[in-house]
Amino acid sequence: MKLASAPPSTRELIVEAADELFYQRGFEKTSFTDIADRVALSRGNFYYHFRTKDDILAAVIALRASRTQSMLDTWASQTNTPLERLRCFAAMLVQNRKDIQRFGCPVGTLCVELAKLAHPSRGDASMIFGQFRLWLREQFAALGFKADADGLAMHLLARSQGVASLANAFQDEAFIRHEVELIEEWLQSLHAPRQRKTARPASGRSARNPH
Repeated sequence: MKLASAPPSTRELIVEAADELFYQRGFEKTSFTDIADRVALSRGNFYYHFRTKDDILAAVIALRASRTQSMLDTWASQTNTPLERLRCFAAMLVQNRKDIQRFGCPVGTLCVELAKLAHPSRGDASMIFGQFRLWLREQFAALGFKADADGLAMHLLARSQGVASLANAFQDEAFIRHEVELIEEWLQSLHAPRQRKTARPASGRSARNPH
């Protein structure tokens, strides 16, 4: 018999509401009142849990980091190969396409906003990208690209951010789907056996002009 999970605490409800509002409206444009209204709390009860908006931001970043790690762990446990795991990452763009078209990437938009504000937490927010970078690097290394794993991880991460940014700007779902197809084709090409040229021109001469 499966036991029912405990209902979220008031603090958890506040953080979840703030997470959603920060994504949809932005950190700066979201007020204490907005968050309190979302969870139907009085200001006094709200301040019992959080004194400042920066405290809430720290909790939101921690929540997102936890959810990101849980997602990465799920992809790892439910797939058998690094190629399948990399495809899970690419497919995330399609799965979240509606939100991406409206609000962009939740990680990217928060990092950009905090950087513009020169907010002390901007480094903490960017560490979620660090989680993706490390995980992608591990997959590319397992695929046989140990020397280039970090570069490939950054390339895929940058490509996904570009897709999210342009999809948000142009509100174009077809663009997301097309770009994910291209990413999957690229990943498949990396998975295919690589042909290495071993022959060299004799005596150091050019293969085109042996004279």
